[in-house]
Amino acid sequence: MAAASRALSALRLNTAPRLLLPPALTPRRGNSNRASVCHLHRQLYGRLYPVLLVKTDGSTVRLRYKEPKRILTLPLDSNTLPEAERKARLRRQFPGTKPVLEETFEGIDLGTYSRFWKK
Repeated sequence: MAAASRALSALRLNTAPRLLLPPALTPRRGNSNRASVCHLHRQLYGRLYPVLLVKTDGSTVRLRYKEPKRILTLPLDSNTLPEAERKARLRRQFPGTKPVLEETFEGIDLGTYSRFWKK
């Protein structure tokens, strides 16, 4: 009777299909120790992280985000800006090339550096 009840409990626990599979194909349950041994390759993190969101008008909102970041900024739409401010932003973003001044030795007193020359 005890053997029959053990067989029935094994069927109820749904362990019978696992007993029929070879050991290499049985599913393994991972635990937290796996993450300490190797890197988990995942697209999404398992939790949400607190992040500060900065809107285009400068206001800030605290929210929870899927990646661990400190600050998120929303992009600014340049079409809504006035013409003068848009040109100023473009000048700051893409500065022009400054002319390179060539060095001349006319303004340098070479006598002050004579102690560094080898004799």
